[in-house]
Amino acid sequence: MGVSDLKLIMSDRPLDLVINQPDIHLIDLSALKITNCVGCYGCWTKTPGKCVIRDDAVKVYPLIAESDAVIYVSRLRYGGYDTIMKTMLERAIPVQQAFIRLVDGETHHVQRDVRPKSAVIVAYGDISDAEKHVFKQLIARNSHNMNFTSSRVIFTTEQLVEKTVANEVKKWQTSSF
Repeated sequence: MGVSDLKLIMSDRPLDLVINQPDIHLIDLSALKITNCVGCYGCWTKTPGKCVIRDDAVKVYPLIAESDAVIYVSRLRYGGYDTIMKTMLERAIPVQQAFIRLVDGETHHVQRDVRPKSAVIVAYGDISDAEKHVFKQLIARNSHNMNFTSSRVIFTTEQLVEKTVANEVKKWQTSSF
């Protein structure tokens, strides 16, 4: 394992998981107070790297930036993240800078001390094939701005979310980053 070795599970719902490893953080976004981004760009101009809104999001986005591996758990709605996860990801904009870089011929934001990370996105719900296709495209587009070195999407049902996440955590225990 590397210097940081921080792993993050960020979920839009409570998960009945027992995590006994200090390097794994489990965050239930539904239990936090996270307001919508207001688009003021204060995190780029007034307080670079810090959101001007003082709520629970300011505790979460530094963990996203510091993580070597992440599991995002979100209900899938219309081919995208559900409201709670989307709100948090929008509030994580302080981990990026206002400056633009070219990545594979495309423009993307310059990262602000964001560790490259492997990501697993567990999308659950009653998901159509069309929604799966749109969501996979979304993850592919987001992976540059989210500094993913690799990403994988797992579609599951609401009943199998915990089992799916537990299986992914077991993989963390048997591999090194």
